[in-house]
Amino acid sequence: MSKIKFLVLGVAAFVIGMSVQHFAMSDVPSKIAVVDVQKVVASSSQVKALKKEQQAKASEIIKYVENARKDVASVTDEKKKKALEDKYNKELVSKRDKLEKDYAAKLAAIDKSISDKISAEAKTAGYDIVLAKGVVLYGGTDITSNIIKAVK
Repeated sequence: MSKIKFLVLGVAAFVIGMSVQHFAMSDVPSKIAVVDVQKVVASSSQVKALKKEQQAKASEIIKYVENARKDVASVTDEKKKKALEDKYNKELVSKRDKLEKDYAAKLAAIDKSISDKISAEAKTAGYDIVLAKGVVLYGGTDITSNIIKAVK
């Protein structure tokens, strides 16, 4: 009797194993695309505009610091000088934090926009998976040029 139970258990395990393997293999994607994300980001007009905007804001902050230094240097009273330095430092930290927060928000929006364009292209062309080109050693259809056109 125990041999029959052992045999039935073995057959059941084999059938379940084959079913799981068949189920896992049935979801293998048939179309895979790759995208050179760095190339897409580098050619994005949104990213270029954001960089230009950041450079302009950085120049404004540099001018602010230069003016603050001149202003502080013109004061002779040490207590007033220290108070003025503290004031300018607080303002500078506030400006820098606002600049970083705005930059991060805009960068996140651009990232989402690029991701949405990649998803749209993948759905339109019928791709099941899109991977970053840097992680794929072989295979996949390169759709980078299509994404670059969509992002510009």
